[in-house]
Amino acid sequence: MTRLPGDPGPLGRVRYTLGFRLPPENREWVRHDLTDVGWRARLLLRHVALMIPVCLTLCLLPGPWWLRGMVALLAFLASTLTVAVSSDDLRRARLHRHGLEDPRGERR
Repeated sequence: MTRLPGDPGPLGRVRYTLGFRLPPENREWVRHDLTDVGWRARLLLRHVALMIPVCLTLCLLPGPWWLRGMVALLAFLASTLTVAVSSDDLRRARLHRHGLEDPRGERR
């Protein structure tokens, strides 16, 4: 994969996935990430990468194996559906956090 100008690197990407604000020199990369084609897929992929360790931790809870699996599955499906439904709001908030305009010109 080619690196874009302002690419934050591995540690910066982890911080970005966790919701932290990137420095101003990464602004163009953030703009590309949130406005270019495929932004929804990238948002969902980052969410899945974040939820896998959480779900694996939920599988370590005491109880029958099927109950632990269902708890992890419920957490994964509910959170993924929430991210999919509210992706426009999540994108708008992240754009605002980095001082960028909404591509449709709406600024809240």
